Amino acid sequence: MTEAERIIGTPDTPDDSDERTAGADQQDIPAERPRGRRRIAVLFGVAVFAYALDLISKMIVVAKLEHHAPIEVVGDWLEFNAIRNPGAAFGVGQAFTIIFTVIAAAVIVVIIRLARKLYSLPWAVALGLLLGGALGNLTDRIFRSPGVFEGEVVDFIAPKGFAVFNLADSAIVCGGILIVLLSFRGLDPDGTVHRD
Repeated sequence: MTEAERIIGTPDTPDDSDERTAGADQQDIPAERPRGRRRIAVLFGVAVFAYALDLISKMIVVAKLEHHAPIEVVGDWLEFNAIRNPGAAFGVGQAFTIIFTVIAAAVIVVIIRLARKLYSLPWAVALGLLLGGALGNLTDRIFRSPGVFEGEVVDFIAPKGFAVFNLADSAIVCGGILIVLLSFRGLDPDGTVHRD
């Protein structure tokens, strides 16, 4: 009888299983934390990859393509054409370079703060793309001419009839699309799913 009570517990006596459950809960908490750390590692890994690709591509473009004729990649549908863009996409807001710099810096800060609550792998990838892209364009804003915080972004991917952009812009757009899709599916950065 005591063995059965020990296994299933009784309302009047403390149950050893509560202690075991509490112990299991305590063991589960550290198990959750490394999983969260893995998501953070994915976020920063994707960000570093996107940033490195953008930085290397811009270095090559500045060294080999700037002040040269455009290179056709797919007929006249896609070419590489180096330009300097002081504004946002489509050359919008060329007089507001400093504002775009501040916005990029703010996005980076928000993503880094959000990373502490991150338990979703798809969100880690999306935020990593945003972070890498924002860092790529912010690097141009800070270090390229005409001056600090007023630098012009190097753009070079030129589809026919569309704006010229770079790999940082591509990462930002892909990250943004993924965030919209995740939001529509009800998946939050902390890994919870909600249905509205």
